Amino acid sequence: MFPTRRCRPTLSSCLLICVTLWRSDPSSGASATFYRKPNVVLILTDDLDIALGGLNPLPKTKKLIGDAGISFRNAFVASPLCCPSRASILTGKYPHNHHVINNTLEGNCSSKAWQKSEEAHTFPALLRDSAGYQTFFAGKYLNQYGHSDAGGVEHVPPGWNYWVGLEKNSKYYNYTLSINGKAKTHGADYSKDYLTDVLANMSLDFLQVKSSFQPFFMMVSTPAPHSPWTAAPPRPQLQCPREGGTDFISDKHWLIRQAKTPMSNASVQFLDDAFRKRWRTLLSVDDLVEKIVKRLEVRGELDNTYIFFTSDNGYHMGQFSLPLDKRQLYEFDIRVPLMVRGPNIKPNQTSQMLVANVDLGPTILDIAGYNVNKTQMDGMSFLPVMEGKMNSSSWRTDILVEYEGEGSNVSDPACPLLGPGVSECFPDCVCEDSYNNTYACVRTVAPSANLQYCEFDDNQVFVEVYNVTADPYQLTNIAASIGQDFLEKMNHRVMMLQSCSGQSCRTPGVYDPRYTFDPRHMFPGHGPGRLRLRQTMK
Repeated sequence: MFPTRRCRPTLSSCLLICVTLWRSDPSSGASATFYRKPNVVLILTDDLDIALGGLNPLPKTKKLIGDAGISFRNAFVASPLCCPSRASILTGKYPHNHHVINNTLEGNCSSKAWQKSEEAHTFPALLRDSAGYQTFFAGKYLNQYGHSDAGGVEHVPPGWNYWVGLEKNSKYYNYTLSINGKAKTHGADYSKDYLTDVLANMSLDFLQVKSSFQPFFMMVSTPAPHSPWTAAPPRPQLQCPREGGTDFISDKHWLIRQAKTPMSNASVQFLDDAFRKRWRTLLSVDDLVEKIVKRLEVRGELDNTYIFFTSDNGYHMGQFSLPLDKRQLYEFDIRVPLMVRGPNIKPNQTSQMLVANVDLGPTILDIAGYNVNKTQMDGMSFLPVMEGKMNSSSWRTDILVEYEGEGSNVSDPACPLLGPGVSECFPDCVCEDSYNNTYACVRTVAPSANLQYCEFDDNQVFVEVYNVTADPYQLTNIAASIGQDFLEKMNHRVMMLQSCSGQSCRTPGVYDPRYTFDPRHMFPGHGPGRLRLRQTMK
């Protein structure tokens, strides 16, 4: 049972609430209507792809959220790594503005600097302190949450009335939770310790103990389908999909070219096993979603509740002969599922309009009636899109995706030929990351274009360009064959976006009719990525 931290309102506060919730209908004279701000539920999965059919094990989720509302086909993350992406969700900012660049304390993940500069300004804090919401969090927060050098599990981030935070990274058994700042350890008994089920039960407990006088925001952040992929009791056998390009690709960044093709039988078997385990963990997430939706329905709160379902990044398993990870610029790592149901959202909708995880905070604040322009958020509310009040001709046409690569200062003894500067290396000496896997991309979705333009911060300033409509698997880099005019405009745009903040992040993109380009404004000596991010942290 979740511990009770209920606010027992005084008589004066109850009167204030009653006055707030009772608003006059100007068209009816003396009559009045009862009004409650909508509730919001955000269910965040960990490493859930869409490219490999990640939604297939979630039929109940698709029915209860996707079919009951809107599914976004072009939803992306600002950075394809857990902590930077989650920081973007919480702050509504791109990584170059919230300064979380990787999953380490040194990379600002849940660090003291993050706590001091950003935590008090997250959208949950604004919901609670300025919009009158009661707030609940359960699950994985940021990868270094609970670290002794960052306040330990005693630290409860501002903005949360009820806090159930997982210490550090995703686990399913043998973990520690911070229950409102007090540590509670769990073992390996499925009936009482399996984390996805524990989060489901605590969420249901919150719905029972919460105040009935305030709207609520509930964020449930599951470990699945992140490694170690520990599932509930055994499930069916599955095979990792082979489509999407497992062949050697010669026109991409060197990190992709170092992959070994064809993959060994042992590597393929490993991927099939990991794929099965990932999908099995999602079956419990499907149950969690069903339990929350059904409880809201029983309580008579479902019709006044927005429910968001998404992931912090995508995932790859064998594409371009890379083993498995999520740090690359390609669709399989940056595109995520996003489904939303709620008041004024018609069922069975599919949207092709471009949204990003930096938009989640602004959208939820918009739902709560909070003026997003009062914040420093880079994202924008897509509530008008969900309500059918915005069409593609007036919506944004591009977003920024940025990532700072990581590497080791010394060579891996098992792979001495690779030298220093790489990381996330597998036994066959194929590495998933490196210092110069630092890139910035402009992802464009417009009526006339579906493109991705990326620049690497390396000695070459290597460029990759893809026509995603003609080449959905991004097999052919067209940077060498595309016009110079296009390259100059996109180079200018990526620099503008990497320098943006707040409103300037929402200026017209290259394929927006309102876009203007002046070559005289080109930035000299540009190198996107690591230097820029490192400097902003100091």
